[in-house]
Amino acid sequence: MSIPQSGGGPIEHYSQLAEFLAAGCKPKEDWRIGTEHEKFGYCKDTHLPLPYEGDRSIRAMLEGLRDRHGWAPVAEGGKLIGLEKDGANISLEPGGQLELSGAPVETIHETCDEVNVHLREVKDVADDIGAGFIGLGAAPEWTHEQMDLMPKGRYKLMNAYMGKVGTMGRVMMRRTCTVQVNLDFGSEADMIQKMRVSLALQPIATALFANSPFFEGKVNGYKSLRSRVWRDLDSSRTGMLPFVFDEGFGFERWVEYALDVPMYFVYRDGKYIDALGQSFRDFMAGKLPALPGETPTLSDWADHLTTAFPEARMKKYIEMRGADGGPWRRLCALPAFWVGLMYDQTALDGAWDLVKDWTAAQRDALRTAASVDGLQAEVTGINLHEIAREALALSEAGLKARARAGAGGLVPDETHFLNALKESVETGKVPADELLEQYHGEWNGDLSRVYDAFSY
Repeated sequence: MSIPQSGGGPIEHYSQLAEFLAAGCKPKEDWRIGTEHEKFGYCKDTHLPLPYEGDRSIRAMLEGLRDRHGWAPVAEGGKLIGLEKDGANISLEPGGQLELSGAPVETIHETCDEVNVHLREVKDVADDIGAGFIGLGAAPEWTHEQMDLMPKGRYKLMNAYMGKVGTMGRVMMRRTCTVQVNLDFGSEADMIQKMRVSLALQPIATALFANSPFFEGKVNGYKSLRSRVWRDLDSSRTGMLPFVFDEGFGFERWVEYALDVPMYFVYRDGKYIDALGQSFRDFMAGKLPALPGETPTLSDWADHLTTAFPEARMKKYIEMRGADGGPWRRLCALPAFWVGLMYDQTALDGAWDLVKDWTAAQRDALRTAASVDGLQAEVTGINLHEIAREALALSEAGLKARARAGAGGLVPDETHFLNALKESVETGKVPADELLEQYHGEWNGDLSRVYDAFSY
């Protein structure tokens, strides 16, 4: 979940809303890669989730990272709720999932180095307090009641609201994890093409990264339960956004969409003010019930943009949001997959050719099928395994064309970061398939084995 945004001063003209988004346009040489990933912390002896408070806790993890590894504290209401250093930040998801939001970097090599350092630091602190961390798309055993709600005002408000707008919102908050990548665009036309390809191909990412076949100690019938959860969270702010594929889509149309997303809060003086279900349009007119007579700032607009949760989201950059959290190799593979497709024009054009004839109904059906069947999904003749194979080939070609060397020039490009995905395409098996095989095989139905086998 996003931290409070700093977007600027008062909104005096409606046009500023689209201008705020358009300000994200950058020349290609300034495009960067920002990777975010979440993971579950647990007590090694009991396998129960880490609480916020205590000697073995999320707070202890944050304090250890602060004291040992030079991270600066971020507090809210006197509680330590995050850390920041060198353009990156560590934040807490509602159930205590620890998230690294990486600094904007130029190459996947740098992203992977950042991930490596972060996981080493986390393990250093966790080992001392008897904790472990695991990358899965959904909590394998824990109940809602076993997971503390983190002490952030935004989460308290969301927790109260989620039960009114869907059936899975609180499950999403406490018991799911994702990995996502944030990428730049060069112009409005570039943004449009990237948003369309991003949304259409999110089911491919969902399938390739599916990693949540267990829930509350049982096989749940989905390769990606996390994806299933997002389908019944809040229809006003989630989904595949068919309007993005309409003629005339651009920054202004995204503004209209975001204005129709009900508000959660307004952030003032370090506190979250309840604006649940209220209208940003009313806020623009000085008629927001939560703050009568006040009008918003661009910081408020930036905050509001973080409360829409579609499969691909636009702010001043585009966020790819369709993948489950997972093992180390896939934390580097996700940005590699999307950078290869998005940052080379030939690959991007090829990806658009793959998906341009799909209907809104097909895109929606692929999203559902990917969550259930992974790469085995098929919808009206569209075979997800074959589309994944073609998309991956385009991504690999895009990374080769980028030719960003690593390891002091010894590694000529970034294509090796796709190896985990190439294995999945070759075998047809994604992480969820491997988990299920072990659960029904050598684990003999003992799900507690997942912690030793798949922790970082």
